[in-house]
Amino acid sequence: MQILTEKISREQLKALAANTFVDMIKCVADVEKGLLAVDAELHADLESMLLENGSEQDNLWGFNLYPEETGDDFIEYDSLINIRAWQGNRSRDVENPEVRERIKDIVSQFVE
Repeated sequence: MQILTEKISREQLKALAANTFVDMIKCVADVEKGLLAVDAELHADLESMLLENGSEQDNLWGFNLYPEETGDDFIEYDSLINIRAWQGNRSRDVENPEVRERIKDIVSQFVE
């Protein structure tokens, strides 16, 4: 598990994914601070790490990256941590298009 502080290549993502889910890596973004945490068995583990580092719950969103995919198939906005009725998100999916765009922006800042 790590909070990225510099760019990572798709090849590096593939190597991390190979250690757990083979073709996919779990991630959590702090959409307010622009942080990206990667590489855990559970999104909740990444969420906890970000919370311990000063992030706020309402700003954390889980998703998966598929390093070998491109376009819309690269990011899958699916995580149990995303179920939060108090924010109007009633499913595992990230339903708010603005939050999705912010996640895409953060991923593009860290993934080459």
